[in-house]
Parts: sequence; structure tokens; C-alpha cells
Amino acid sequence: MERDGAWLKWAVELQSIAQAGLYYGRDPFDRQRYERIRSIAAEMLSLQTEIPLEKVRDLFCCETGYQTPKLDTRAAVFREGRILLVKERDGRWSLPGGWVDVDLSVRESAVKEVWEEAGLEVTAELVIAVQDREKHNRPVYACKVCKIFILCTPLGGSFRPNLETVERGWFSLEDLPPLAEEKNTREQVELCFRARAAEQWTTLLD
Repeated sequence: MERDGAWLKWAVELQSIAQAGLYYGRDPFDRQRYERIRSIAAEMLSLQTEIPLEKVRDLFCCETGYQTPKLDTRAAVFREGRILLVKERDGRWSLPGGWVDVDLSVRESAVKEVWEEAGLEVTAELVIAVQDREKHNRPVYACKVCKIFILCTPLGGSFRPNLETVERGWFSLEDLPPLAEEKNTREQVELCFRARAAEQWTTLLD
């Protein structure tokens, strides 16, 4: 393991131990120690990833209970051999998607994200892959993330201005625009194309 990767892994593990200790611990002195461990872990992550400390704390230090991975959906929607991408406000492009809401299923969240970000109604058909984010995307996040890529079928709709995206477009694999690689890499988009072209697809699991 590379040195930077080791530091990040240790920081995430320390955060997980501290979070569990804060949830299950009752002794006030132990809880004080766990709070300090969590703070140290956040400082380590901020230093190694160059993510501002306050943002790390927002992502990293506000949950309770036993720590489990977050779920992120990415919808692969095709039309005439081209894939749907949405343009972020920083000018880069991504598959429509985001965190799975606590009151929605993975399928429902994927459909909702496409509607909100691309103004398109879809049906979710097939799980392409379930990936461990840190094996595929950079930078490493403070929390463990499972990325779920879902093949969807478009039904209709039109783009509407929203808080997250400024445009939608359909792209071939040969003319992909600059990607928001913390959300989806070219390899992940290529995976979606392969799943779309396959007569039968077996979900890939990390």
C-alpha cells in the first residue's frame, strides 16, 4: 500500500472506531477521548486530501451509530447509442446520480436523481455494478462509499434549470467531455457502454 493510501486508511479506521465508541460508550471520560480521536482522524484526512477541515468534519463527524458505507447511485441512460451526462456548475460532466435518500430505495433514488438533474423520466432496469469507490475514484473520501451503477430506460422529459446542473447532453464513447472523475471516470462510463451492448449482463461486484 502506498504511504498516502495507508494514512487515509488509518484515518478512516480511527473515525469508525471513534464513532462506535461515542455511540456505545457511557463513561464521560471515554467519550471525551473518542471525540479527540475523531478530531485527530479528521485533521489527518484534511491534511492528506487537502479537503478543508470543516468540510471533512461535515462529512465525517456528524453521524452516530455503527459506521456503514454510504450509497451513491449513478444512472446510465442511453439514446441512439449515446449516454446521458449532466454538466456540473464547474463545467465538468457526470452521470446523473447522488446519495441514496434514507426514505427511498436504490431504484427510487436513481430515478429521482435523473429527473432532478436531467429533467428526464426513466425506469431503472438493471444493476450494472456495485463498486468500492476508493478502488476507482479519487480523491478518497472520508467515509466508505458503495457506488451503484444502474442501467435505465428513458421515457421522456426536458431539461429544467436546477441547483446542481446547468445542461444535459448525449455523448458517444469517442466524444466524452471532461468528466467529474470523483463521481465517474472514463473507465466507469465505458463499463456502462459494455453493459448496454451485452445480450446478457452479470452485475459486477467489488
